Amino acid sequence: MPELKKYDITQKVIEALSDTESRTIIFSIIRRGKTANDLSTSLHIPLSSVYKKLSDLEYLTLIEVEKYLTSDNGRRFKIYRSRINKAEIIIKKPEPVVLLSANREKWKDYFQNPHYWSLMNIISI
Repeated sequence: MPELKKYDITQKVIEALSDTESRTIIFSIIRRGKTANDLSTSLHIPLSSVYKKLSDLEYLTLIEVEKYLTSDNGRRFKIYRSRINKAEIIIKKPEPVVLLSANREKWKDYFQNPHYWSLMNIISI
């Protein structure tokens, strides 16, 4: 894909945040990651639409794949998590400004994980 200019990215983020389904998806995966199927079921959005929205949101780095799960039959599922927990759009000349706040809930998981602290002890030695 061609590199987007700063204005193009800002405009695309504004469009994503203006879209009801995209916004609902983003803010439903702040505290806990979910699969596309989970999102489709809980939000009553067609699965094909969820996949399209997730792809667009991931491209804009508003969400990320938190981890992969493998089912008993070997099928892999992506668990998506929001990278933001707050968004503000400021309309001013010459261009709008988008302020995004990092999802701190995501980092709580890392700090509460005992493996994180084991790794930190190894690094500090």
